[in-house]
Amino acid sequence: MQSYTLKVEDKSQGQRLDLFLAGNFKEQFSRRFLQQIITDGRVLINGKKVKAHQKLKIDDEVRIDIPPEEKTDIKPQDIPLDIVYEDKDLLVVNKPYGMVVHPAPGNYSNTLVNALVHHCEKLSDINQSHRPGIVHRLDKDTSGLLLVAKNNQSHMNLAKQFQDHSIKRKYVALVHGEVEFDEGAIEAPVGRHPRTREKMAVTFKQSKEAKTIYRVIKRKKGISLLELFPQTGRTHQLRVHLAYLGHPILGDRKYGKANDQCRLALHAKSIGFVHPRTKKNMLFESDLPVEFKNILQE
Repeated sequence: MQSYTLKVEDKSQGQRLDLFLAGNFKEQFSRRFLQQIITDGRVLINGKKVKAHQKLKIDDEVRIDIPPEEKTDIKPQDIPLDIVYEDKDLLVVNKPYGMVVHPAPGNYSNTLVNALVHHCEKLSDINQSHRPGIVHRLDKDTSGLLLVAKNNQSHMNLAKQFQDHSIKRKYVALVHGEVEFDEGAIEAPVGRHPRTREKMAVTFKQSKEAKTIYRVIKRKKGISLLELFPQTGRTHQLRVHLAYLGHPILGDRKYGKANDQCRLALHAKSIGFVHPRTKKNMLFESDLPVEFKNILQE
């Protein structure tokens, strides 16, 4: 069993317990999982069992006991990996379009994790057992650079950098329409869609602040190539923000045009972070996907 003890600071006074935990462990555990362990009595405030909606006070001591997870056997698969960088602590992998990051119900094979388990002798195991090494995720249809931790020390360090928003990420996207301004910022809160719960939306109810900076690289008749710099990490943030701007991403049949035939034109092009062991600044870039180039040439 893993245990964590957190001290409530000024900035978290009055916050709900479940939201407090979700903010502190968002790269490790889902909000649903955290709510369940609260219900199971595995979260104590000052030694007492509480409910998920409990409001926090300054200097409250929050103890979290994470139960040992039932082991999920992950089948190692010899799937080719595009490894941009690797050392004894981490990997930077260029995930292809269409690859799921980790196993989930109904999809236990041909994922990035299946390939990683085959490639690596050891991966961090502080995450849920079906997500060894996974510090952050990309959607199945988003390609690009992904950080993978080989040990728990590196995992915790990198997760903290994500939590502090110190990881530098740049995406590129092809969007519908010619974006008017050369650069700008989209600041609009993102939360669950009020009617379609499997989607996210810009909404001012039960949402979180979200900010995306964009820069136009190229305009061509009917489309624009953008660089995107997410300042927050909300679910589907880039897709939702660009649709809200009136320029949905090409191939985004969920938030854009249902009849788009091309792939989702979103790619995690670069990632920068501080190496957890050497403390050196690291920056990695990937090429523009060939599909993007073909669309621009057409």
